[in-house]
Amino acid sequence: MIIESTNYKSSDKLENILIIGNGGRENALAWAIQKNELIKRIYLLPGNAGSKKINKSERLSLNLNNIKELIKKLKYLKIDLVVIGPETPLAEGLGEILRENNFDVFGPGSDGAKLESSKSWAKEFMKEAKIPTANFWKVKSLEEAKEIIFSSPNPLVVKADGLASGKGVFIPKTKKESLKATEEIIKGKFGNAGEIVVLEEKIEGPEVSVFALCDGRNYVLLPTAQDHKRLNENDEGPNTGGMGAYSPTPLITKPMLKRIKKEIIDPTIDALVRKNINYRGVLYFGLMITKSGPKVIEYNCRFGDPECQTIMPLMDKNFVFLLQKCALGKLIGNETIEMSDRSSGCVIATSKGYPLNYEIGFPINYGNIDFRDCQIFDSGTSLNSKGQLITDGGRVLSIVCQGKDFDTVFEKAYKNLKEISFEGIFYRKDIGHQVRKKP
Repeated sequence: MIIESTNYKSSDKLENILIIGNGGRENALAWAIQKNELIKRIYLLPGNAGSKKINKSERLSLNLNNIKELIKKLKYLKIDLVVIGPETPLAEGLGEILRENNFDVFGPGSDGAKLESSKSWAKEFMKEAKIPTANFWKVKSLEEAKEIIFSSPNPLVVKADGLASGKGVFIPKTKKESLKATEEIIKGKFGNAGEIVVLEEKIEGPEVSVFALCDGRNYVLLPTAQDHKRLNENDEGPNTGGMGAYSPTPLITKPMLKRIKKEIIDPTIDALVRKNINYRGVLYFGLMITKSGPKVIEYNCRFGDPECQTIMPLMDKNFVFLLQKCALGKLIGNETIEMSDRSSGCVIATSKGYPLNYEIGFPINYGNIDFRDCQIFDSGTSLNSKGQLITDGGRVLSIVCQGKDFDTVFEKAYKNLKEISFEGIFYRKDIGHQVRKKP
């Protein structure tokens, strides 16, 4: 990564970093940040069993809901920058609470986080700003949904309005399936997140992910990525939080990126400014490249997981400066990240039964792992009473590798995966199929 502006030297202290979250995304962020020699300590709240493997890191055990104790502890630790990983604390307003207490925070306030925490709000935001997206309907009852679904020429995509850990989107093949998914959501499958259901016209094309680091007005783009949402090979099965990813995606050429900036990113930032939303954090654009051009499927208010694990190894030690500049509202506007000539790929190892019912607590065993240009970021792990590493989530490990091409990348990733075992381990064997020459 190269920051093409003046040689940026922070006039603001940058020694102690707090990263909030407990997944592979947060471990990857910590791993990228620890490269900078200015950083003395990286605290992960709460982190996971793999957090302590990262240089300069330390796990914290604090209750995010006990704001008084949280503020007291962060002041004692002399935290210079807070990076909020997951969507829930952002949606609940932790960003503005910490800013009000004089902490520099990378992460939007609850107003900006509505782009993810309410799909209906986000769709109305896009409609108002004339940002290309699929047609949609907002419903609160099964009767409303039935009328819209059966008057539509094709089955409609069904989405829970609120946060559902990446599992609240259904892409039915029939109208009956659309109605069934709507009924399940309205009846409480995702709790309060399903009080409103968004029905969407189904659009066709490959999906890509674009990330903009924003300081409220200016932004800088990270390398592009492509996620694999479906559980099974050939992109079949239920939606998950993500089964793997690769970066950069050749689908986004320079002309396409220019179009995405003009039609989607710039209008989004401008609309946030018009609404007096001071968005300081990462803005994730989940896009579909349709025959008529790029369209927004969804916004996220945080780094994608597993895209974050995939992209972070492409960053150099200056990455943390960009996070700090965004938190301070000090992007100049001409910073750019030069895309690495290397490729990066990530494969997620999950517990059997994910994303539905799965068991945890199984010991994780490693064989002969090749760590040359490869990283393993713990996603859902903990230590048992004997100090053994065990599974503690649906998505357990992120196996990430880099190389000159995607065949090299995924050959290394899958070779390492064969050296990892735990009861019920599951992973897709076709991650990166769009860019691999060899099966």
